[in-house]
Amino acid sequence: MWRAIFLALGVYTAILGAQCLGVQKFTLKKQAEPIVRKGGLLDPTVITPGAKKTIVPPDWAPWSLMSTGAIVCLYSFTLPRRWNG
Repeated sequence: MWRAIFLALGVYTAILGAQCLGVQKFTLKKQAEPIVRKGGLLDPTVITPGAKKTIVPPDWAPWSLMSTGAIVCLYSFTLPRRWNG
């Protein structure tokens, strides 16, 4: 079980690093909330605009994430299949 967890974390980290390598910035948008009308019914066509947050990954982030993911993957392959205990 531990082997699978470490392998999944390593692959996820490496993929996140590769994604940061190809993208200049991430823009996160808060989900808009519907406005309640006087009758108490929700009108799905009228929504309030959500707030935006922009994340710019630093230059070192993609390479460090990909290398950390690769090391964790290699570590997961060196774990014994079954631990005694």
